[in-house]
Amino acid sequence: MLLIVGLGNPGKSYAGNRHNIGFMAVEAIAAACAAAPFRRKFQGELTEARIGADRALLLKPETFMNESGRSVAEAARFHKIPTADIVVFHDELDLAPGKLRVKRGGGDAGHNGLRSITAHMGGDYRRVRLGIGHPGDKALVHGYVLSDFAKAEKPWVDALCDAVAKNVAALAKGDDSLFQTRIHAAMQAGGF
Repeated sequence: MLLIVGLGNPGKSYAGNRHNIGFMAVEAIAAACAAAPFRRKFQGELTEARIGADRALLLKPETFMNESGRSVAEAARFHKIPTADIVVFHDELDLAPGKLRVKRGGGDAGHNGLRSITAHMGGDYRRVRLGIGHPGDKALVHGYVLSDFAKAEKPWVDALCDAVAKNVAALAKGDDSLFQTRIHAAMQAGGF
């Protein structure tokens, strides 16, 4: 069983933030898989989904970004899910808006959600990096990630989350390359 985690901050005031694109992607997966409504569990919101023939737990930690690892570790321990079977969707400043990359392990690149998960679980989990672009100045990063996507950005955000949801079966099977290729093709076809 996979544990698919979307990173973000809880509450309506953060719902449209760039930092919450991980939540948005996991919500799109849940909708595409006709998962049951999310319910509060493991200091987060959790649901179960069928992705192809595989079972997956979908988790949105409600601990705020900086403490995401507490929620992830609690769910993983309870369900005996090894770190290698955890997939984390998160915002990525170093990728252009609408781009996506998958990698296993590595550093946290200053991302507090990843830092927290690594501190609780170790770093051998897959990361799905969802590009949000960079504001151009390091001093502007905090305000940028905690601001909402602009109306003009909504089409590519929706297209990216939709492509993720439609192609998540490749990711669930461990075919990260095919997953990335399909997302790239879907975004190009949509003009993004």
